[in-house]
Amino acid sequence: MRCPICKRQTSWKGNPYRPFCSERCKLLDLDNWLAERYRARVPADTGRPSEEAPSSRHAVKGKHA
Repeated sequence: MRCPICKRQTSWKGNPYRPFCSERCKLLDLDNWLAERYRARVPADTGRPSEEAPSSRHAVKGKHA
């Protein structure tokens, strides 16, 4: 397998830094997360309404219920 940071060939077995090849690459990846260089994709439609409809309890001027 390849290190996701430097792309060097590395092994999974016996590697305490897996999936990275070294502590340096592991820390570089952590820095990328902390600096918000990585972003998770969010679907365009999250299922939540964007805005609520205006409240119907406000009377229209000139009309009384």
